[in-house]
Amino acid sequence: MMTLDEAQQDMRRAYYDGATGVIVSAAVWLSAGLVAVQGSPGGAIATLLIGGMFIFPLSVLLAKLMGRSGVHAKHNPLAALATAVTLWMLLAIPAAYGASLYKTEWFFPAMLLTIGGRYLTFATLYGLRIYYWCGALLAAAGLGLVLCKLPLAAGALAGGLIEGGFGIAIWLAARQQARQPLPGA
Repeated sequence: MMTLDEAQQDMRRAYYDGATGVIVSAAVWLSAGLVAVQGSPGGAIATLLIGGMFIFPLSVLLAKLMGRSGVHAKHNPLAALATAVTLWMLLAIPAAYGASLYKTEWFFPAMLLTIGGRYLTFATLYGLRIYYWCGALLAAAGLGLVLCKLPLAAGALAGGLIEGGFGIAIWLAARQQARQPLPGA
């Protein structure tokens, strides 16, 4: 049986500390933002929802291209957490879509709250505190967008910029960590 630390190390090793997923997700959010800027609210929402289906497979591909396995150990107990949080996110998407039927500008803030909550669990999944900050900032952006009554595009662009910044920071930290000699080596 793996310890929590071993399970987190396995997840970090397989998925480049989760950086590839955050970076791919940022690209999807920014794409949705660009569609929104072009004046297509429905297209922007569809871009995030459809693009979101490809985040995990593309992040695995990117992790493999960067020299990682893109696959965690079969006996990793954190796999159940990853599955559960993904199912929770999928169940929350209809609520975000329902909010958009009332007020279109609420879709991206609702998704930011959903994704922010998901990233909070990534702190446990990967054993990295930066995910607390990422999740909190995404959630705060979602609330701020609603309170400030910002346009639809602002929500998608905010998500993309926040995730992009954190994705790069996580990737750089993982890259630096990979260059450190192993203890006792």
